[in-house]
Amino acid sequence: MADKEYTYSEVSEHATKKDCFIVVHDKVYNASSFVDEHPGGEEVLLDVGGQDATEAFEDVGHSDEAREILEGLLVGKLKRMEGDPKPKSYEPTSATGAAADTASMGVGLYALVLIGGVLAFGAYKYLQAQQSQAQ
Repeated sequence: MADKEYTYSEVSEHATKKDCFIVVHDKVYNASSFVDEHPGGEEVLLDVGGQDATEAFEDVGHSDEAREILEGLLVGKLKRMEGDPKPKSYEPTSATGAAADTASMGVGLYALVLIGGVLAFGAYKYLQAQQSQAQ
């Protein structure tokens, strides 16, 4: 069933609560059974029903569990035709990119704490010197 090809026109005919297809990364999913269960509410799915929902799906940053649920709803592939809306170029978040961002943030945070410690130590020594001069 997942080998079936749908045109954008065919997908757009499935845009109701009881018959809701969405497209994510040129794969067609039947989200009808999930509309009531969607954690963001049914209107979120209905807003993109019968359309390419790739950008909306990726912008939210769905969990691995959500992606597994999505795969369970797969019914086919999108067959793009002349005149169809162009897919928005979208860079999916890669695990290595996210790890690199987290690592650089960790190093920056470490540097900030280290600099703060050095400044606090310097202030302590300065105040100690001032106090000994006053006595």
